[in-house]
Amino acid sequence: MTNDDQDRSDRAARAAEEARSAMAEREAATKATLDNMARLRALRLAREAAEPPRAPATKKARAAKARKPAEKTPALSDWLANQQSGGRRI
Repeated sequence: MTNDDQDRSDRAARAAEEARSAMAEREAATKATLDNMARLRALRLAREAAEPPRAPATKKARAAKARKPAEKTPALSDWLANQQSGGRRI
C-alpha cells in the first residue's frame, strides 16, 4: 500500500467520522427543539385551561361615508357619451 492510498483511506475515515458526529449533533438539536415545543405547548394548554373562556370578539360597525349631495356621479349613458365624444373608443 502506498502513501497516497493510506492518505485517501485516512481522509475517508475522517470524513465518515465527521459525518457521524454532524448527524448526532443535528439529531440532538432536533430533539431539543421538539422537547421545547412540547413543553411550551403543555404550558399554553395549561394556561388556557386555567383562564375563563373569552367572549367572542365583536366586529365594529363601520361608519358609512357621508357623500356630499353636490357630488353626484353622472349616469352611465352620459359618461359613455362623454367618453366617445372625447375620442375614446369603447
